[in-house]
Amino acid sequence: MNAFLIGLQFLTRINLVRQEVWSEEDFGKSVKFFPAIGAVLGIFFAGILAGEIFLSGASWTIFIGTSFFALNVILTGGLHCDGLMDTADGIFSGRERDRILEIMKDSRAGAFGVVSLVLVASLQISAVAELVSVSTMQTLAAAYSAPIIGRFLMVVAIKKFPYARRQGIGLAFEKFSSKNSLGFAFLETILLLFPLSIFSGNLWTISFVVLTITTIFALSFCKFVTKKIGGLTGDIYGAVEILSETSTLILFLLIHSALKIIF
Repeated sequence: MNAFLIGLQFLTRINLVRQEVWSEEDFGKSVKFFPAIGAVLGIFFAGILAGEIFLSGASWTIFIGTSFFALNVILTGGLHCDGLMDTADGIFSGRERDRILEIMKDSRAGAFGVVSLVLVASLQISAVAELVSVSTMQTLAAAYSAPIIGRFLMVVAIKKFPYARRQGIGLAFEKFSSKNSLGFAFLETILLLFPLSIFSGNLWTISFVVLTITTIFALSFCKFVTKKIGGLTGDIYGAVEILSETSTLILFLLIHSALKIIF
């Protein structure tokens, strides 16, 4: 339980119990609970969006899409957005490995970082807005699933790829997480997505398809980055999370639209 609370406090701004002192081992033990932390956020997202849809009669589509992204940033403290921006600045700088790592460590935002955040924000806002206009249930399922899948794929990145630096918080995740963390996180993700079947069998099927496709995307992205700099960093873990969230939202929309055409 302590490991879950430490992970919750690090990955979000939700502090159920204030932890003042964290060890590297504590960080490592928290990794297997990342999908559960995503579920906490997913419940918040789905609950808020359900209220907005009820009050507006699903007519405030852009507002609802914007509120989703804003709520995401607020509840996470922009942690994954920062990782995305640092990753984009470094990876697309066209420099050598050591210089890329230096750029990623720089707290200042560059042009690639700003553009990447604007693109991701636009995609998330427009995907949620479009989902609201076509299906309330799909919207809520996507809002709930996105942070779960995103944080599961952080575990995949941590356990399947080497760490590119000699030190850092991300190294503690990779070094001190147990060997069964990935398997535990996968089963956890499946169990957390399974309740969607209560509302509709299609939602469970769609969520599993989305999980599969997004996993392929995340693995491809991690392989691309590893080829450039020899591994991943904490910033890249954050980028994997928010890119996977965005992919989840888009895929829910695309699959729902495809099913409507077919059937």
